[in-house]
Amino acid sequence: MRSAPARRDIKHDVLKAVFGFEGFRPGQEAAIDAVLSGQNVLAVMPTGSGKSLCFQVPALMTGGLTIVVSPLVALMQDQVAALRLAGVAADTINSAKPRDENVAVWRRVAAGETRLLYLSPERLMTEPMLAALARLKVSLIAVDEAHCISQWGPAFRPEYEALARLADTFPRVPIIALTATADEATRADIAARLFGGKVEQIVLGFDRPNIRMTAEAKNGGKQQVLDFVRAHRGQSGIVYCLSRKKTEAMAALLNENDITALAYHAGMSKEERETNQNRFMTEPSLVMAATIAFGMGIDKSDVRFVLHADMPGSLEAYYQEIGRAGRDGANARAHMLYGQGDIRMRRMFIDDEDAGEERRKREHKRLAALVSYCETQNCRRQILLSYFGELSAPCGNCDNCLSPAGLSDGTKDAALVLQVVARTGERYGAAHIVDILRGANTEKVTAAGHASLHQFAEGRARKKEVWSSLIRQLVAGEFLHHDIDGFGGLSLLDKGRALLDGKQSFHHRPHMAQTPARRGRDDNASANMSGEQAQLLAELKKLRFSIAAARKVPAYLIFSDRSLIDMVRLLPRNADEFALVNGVGTSKLEAFGQQFIAAISKFHASRS
Repeated sequence: MRSAPARRDIKHDVLKAVFGFEGFRPGQEAAIDAVLSGQNVLAVMPTGSGKSLCFQVPALMTGGLTIVVSPLVALMQDQVAALRLAGVAADTINSAKPRDENVAVWRRVAAGETRLLYLSPERLMTEPMLAALARLKVSLIAVDEAHCISQWGPAFRPEYEALARLADTFPRVPIIALTATADEATRADIAARLFGGKVEQIVLGFDRPNIRMTAEAKNGGKQQVLDFVRAHRGQSGIVYCLSRKKTEAMAALLNENDITALAYHAGMSKEERETNQNRFMTEPSLVMAATIAFGMGIDKSDVRFVLHADMPGSLEAYYQEIGRAGRDGANARAHMLYGQGDIRMRRMFIDDEDAGEERRKREHKRLAALVSYCETQNCRRQILLSYFGELSAPCGNCDNCLSPAGLSDGTKDAALVLQVVARTGERYGAAHIVDILRGANTEKVTAAGHASLHQFAEGRARKKEVWSSLIRQLVAGEFLHHDIDGFGGLSLLDKGRALLDGKQSFHHRPHMAQTPARRGRDDNASANMSGEQAQLLAELKKLRFSIAAARKVPAYLIFSDRSLIDMVRLLPRNADEFALVNGVGTSKLEAFGQQFIAAISKFHASRS
């Protein structure tokens, strides 16, 4: 009768002694209890909610080895470094390390000295590695960033699909899969592929109400970026770009305009990436221009904005990327620039991927959902949350709620579009419909005889982008259906037929490139700090950076920004008081406590 309370005490003791936290966050304890009872678990938890603890705590409570599957070498190395700083025996075997180091790691693993071993799916899913691990006492397998199983194509990371073999190779070992972003289709895909459908799902709410969501069509993109970043001068932010080349150009553009910026992408050397990442974590007003290579595992609490200079790949990707803003709970911004060129590029990426037809159809559906988010006249948060299966009221914290765009009566133009769709057999895509409206004598138009339609060239006075935007809004408003499963053709829905019968009107947002960007007020998270507190925080960040540099690890692994802010507020004078700081466990107390206590004491002595 005493086993359950004893286990509960051990769980909380590990949380406090190793990781320095007083209590579990929502979802963590349920996931840990399910794993400890031998169940498979799929945990979908928002960015910053502490997913790693869901496998790290049980790994330290049970004997044997925990295998952690992670997609990026840099992410693995950072997590291993963080665990070691917390006094945990963690290791990684990866391609970035010399062979002799990997051999030494394996010897520790085989000897039972390592509690958590981080591996990429490519390293894990080899016959020699699986055979060697099968001879050891493996107690838990954790698959981090599990959405990659579904969303990264088999041609890109085929070993993610091969992870389905883990349940057969380790039949009595519980598996926990974790991700911050997975819609219902992705969750079902992960459950089927990795668990054969037998899995306990723990899905927390997706809402991040402190992040204001805005979007606008591209119209001189460089100037739009500069205007947005200047409006947030002195704040930390991330500007996401589609390519490495654009990332470098964006960092140069910002620096030329007196905005301190750095670049980050996979083509840079490891040393350059680490240097830039450390500066970003330490300096309060630095902007990082980056590809999606930047972000996984980054825990900087005071990122005040995430700007997408190019359209992301999907709503899942967008949700994950904007989740790097406002982790301290203070107001933050997520702004996206999008254009017809972005949409074409994303469609090309999908069509060029060496994957099956079913996957292509699904990715086109995801892209269509993202385009609907961009073009919607309704609450953006409602659109985003409903995509993940979560219902909500209008948020009051997106551009469409705060400053609704003036809607124009577009019934006449909509009727013209719908007529063309109907007269051409409801099987052609938007590009062909626009060509007919604008009177373009393309080979396809000529071959189909569509130049003889009464509506041919009726819309020549409007630009292609205007008609494309209107069609996307007709799709978003359920006047038209975009047949992703077929060949991308447009067909009429009930509302569209009603409009042609004169029983339905259509109001739309004018093409956004013709309207000024809508902006709202932003609050600086440091507003709640006094000037003296802000200065102390800056000093503690300098100390953190110097310690990190000496240990050759990213600065945030020493202490998170949350921990430093807690130090500023608590002003610990001795080890007992320092132990009360959020995120200070036994190992970090012994390693760093006196240095930070001394820095706090020195700072206040200089001002007394």
